[in-house]
Amino acid sequence: MSIYDYSVTKPNGEEISLKEYEGKVLIIVNTATGCGFTPHYKDLEAMYEEFHDKGFDIIDIPCNQFAGQTPGTDEEIHQFCTLKYNTQFPQMKKSDVNGEKELPLFGYLKSQQGFKGFGMSPKGIALSAMLKGIDKNYKSSPDIKWNFTKFIVDRSGNVVARFEPSAPMKDVRAFVEKLL
Repeated sequence: MSIYDYSVTKPNGEEISLKEYEGKVLIIVNTATGCGFTPHYKDLEAMYEEFHDKGFDIIDIPCNQFAGQTPGTDEEIHQFCTLKYNTQFPQMKKSDVNGEKELPLFGYLKSQQGFKGFGMSPKGIALSAMLKGIDKNYKSSPDIKWNFTKFIVDRSGNVVARFEPSAPMKDVRAFVEKLL
């Protein structure tokens, strides 16, 4: 199996094969509209505007699995993103990224890049403390831990990095730039 064997669904129900992204550098990210990390949309949009013509794309998959921080409909999510952050990259259908109903794509992504920690930033420490209170063994699972976990795919379709939401967006940007 490769990344190109999977598909995502647009809010209108249209399936998009990831083969359409072959040869591009991708960020695949689970997003939320009411999260402390929601401002990542600003940085993601800036990257999209600067790098899209160089073969870069974003696959934005809204998810409501983390503290119910994406309660709206697909249309409400789209309106929020375009009005607040002027996003030009499309949002896909709101979906689960963990558990029985997770998108198969996320099962694959997690198998390629497991959880390696949140780092020692204040946000990373806060996320670790919060999750430890929910699940003492959270570190041992490759599951997505929170909104705005970003997987980076190179032009050959390899899942080459996973950035937790606590990672600075400048680090994500620098990594993507090296692949372009």
